[in-house]
Amino acid sequence: MTIQRPPFPPFTAETAAEKVRLAENGWNSRNPEKVALAYAVDSFWRNRAEFVRGREAIVAFLTRKWQRELDYRLIKELWSYDKNRIAVRFAYEWHDDSGNWFRSYGNENWEFDRDGLMRLRFASINDAPIQENDRKYHWPWGAAPTIIRH
Repeated sequence: MTIQRPPFPPFTAETAAEKVRLAENGWNSRNPEKVALAYAVDSFWRNRAEFVRGREAIVAFLTRKWQRELDYRLIKELWSYDKNRIAVRFAYEWHDDSGNWFRSYGNENWEFDRDGLMRLRFASINDAPIQENDRKYHWPWGAAPTIIRH
C-alpha cells in the first residue's frame, strides 16, 4: 500500500504554503515516527553535515535530535516553489541539557514525488546562542499559533 500525503505536486502558492504548514506542525509534534511518514521510503537528506537515507534513518536522526534539542519550537515559512519543489526558511528555538538556549536559523530545499512524499531534503542551519529572556517562541508543545511568524 502506497502512502500519500496531500497536497500533491505540482504546487500552487496555496498548496505549497499548506505543505510547509503541515511540515511545521509535524516537526513541532516532536514525534519521529509520525514525521518520518511524510518522507519517501528511500528519502535522502543532507542536514547540516549529516547525510540520512530512508525512513528508519530519519526516525533515528529525529530521535537523537529531539533528545538533544529540548523544548524545540519551530517556525517555517514558504520561500519559493515550482512544480514538485519547495524552498523554505525557518527558525527554531531549543535548549541543551545544561539550560543553554539557542535559536537556529536556516533554509531547506525539498523535492516531492507524485504521492506528495518528500524524496529529497537539503537543510543548511546555523545556531545562535540566546539568553532565555530573548526567546520568541513560547507556545505550548505542539503546533505553532498561526499569528507567530518570523
